[in-house]
Amino acid sequence: MQCMKRQYQRLITEYLACFPCVVLVGARQTGKSTLIDMISGKRELFDLETRADFDQISRDPDLFLRVTNKPIAIDEAQLLPELFPALRVAIDRDRKGYGKYLLSGSSSPQLLTAISESLAGRVGIIEIAPFSFSETQEIDIPSLLSLFTEPYQADIRVTQSISTHQSHSDINQYWFHGGYPEPWIRDEGRFDELWKEQYFKTYIERDVARLFPNLNSIRFRRFVELLAGCSGEIINYSNIAKILDVSQPTVKDYFKIAHGTFLWRTLPAYTKNVTKRVSKHPRGYFRDSGLMHHILQIPNYKRLLSHPQMGKSWEGLVIEEILRTLNAAGIGYSAYYYRTSGGAEIDLILEGKFGLIPIEIKHTQTINSKHLRSVKDFIETFDCPFGLVINNDEKLRSYEENLYGIPFSTLTSETVPM
Repeated sequence: MQCMKRQYQRLITEYLACFPCVVLVGARQTGKSTLIDMISGKRELFDLETRADFDQISRDPDLFLRVTNKPIAIDEAQLLPELFPALRVAIDRDRKGYGKYLLSGSSSPQLLTAISESLAGRVGIIEIAPFSFSETQEIDIPSLLSLFTEPYQADIRVTQSISTHQSHSDINQYWFHGGYPEPWIRDEGRFDELWKEQYFKTYIERDVARLFPNLNSIRFRRFVELLAGCSGEIINYSNIAKILDVSQPTVKDYFKIAHGTFLWRTLPAYTKNVTKRVSKHPRGYFRDSGLMHHILQIPNYKRLLSHPQMGKSWEGLVIEEILRTLNAAGIGYSAYYYRTSGGAEIDLILEGKFGLIPIEIKHTQTINSKHLRSVKDFIETFDCPFGLVINNDEKLRSYEENLYGIPFSTLTSETVPM
């Protein structure tokens, strides 16, 4: 497990051949430093959490980059915002020096702001998430990728590119524990529980406190605990503000922090070219199911199945698996959810070069016509190439010519060469 190959490695190598600077962003403890070690090769590595490295670069970033001609890697770059304007100057001196700078940064909305302001057009950004389920099974190219690479042959891709099922016991273990690498690598008794408690504590008391020193850490911790209970719901800023006894603008700031530090994923409503009245409020999900279950104090998988958040937790798991896999492959997309005033709802809408794809997610094995109605209407209204219902069925099913039911266990299996 310690040598597990990440699906991002191919994309990082590709970006290093295309951009002068490549930045790996994501939450803490998702494997960014390990990836840098694996990819960096002969480049010198600087860790800005190490005092000597920080002092060497921060003393004069422009001078440091000017006298350092060979490729370098800089870990925890968010600790030195002054680095990014200096990088712009250094890159502009040698715009063909592709792959010269490989950086990583953790849990910082300010980092992405600094990158966009200083390095636009000069940088490739890759978000590194915790392990996807397919990565824990050491699958390099999951079947679901084939669904988004040839948008005009959906029927061929769905029926020919999906191989054998993954073990349901493996899926359930991943669902309950989540994808952070350290507990997967150690896999020792109570370590998972102890690690998650310390991770959550460090996120509140160190990462967020350092990024937002004026933030009320007690209220923000309570806010994160509330997030675990409303994952998968349409966001109601007013209700959360009342519970926390803060203003709605403060709650909106909290959501921006949670999303920007990769704890929470906000999905906007799909409102393009709609003919029906639809919800315009965003919906969100906790990004890691295991951390969510820890915060909700769910002790084991059996209790998860009877918990009120079970269905929403499963939705979040599937959404993250899909989006993490697309991100790791460098496939561009925009993600939404859809809900009409009449209650018709679709969990995930993906839009990209592959078209507009509605995806409904069910934990059940049996799918009835009621479950299909919203997806069928959406496909017809927006002329989608195909739609998906991801479930726990025993086999792949074709409900209609362009609507398919795919078990999660096959979606995350290995692609069969066509």
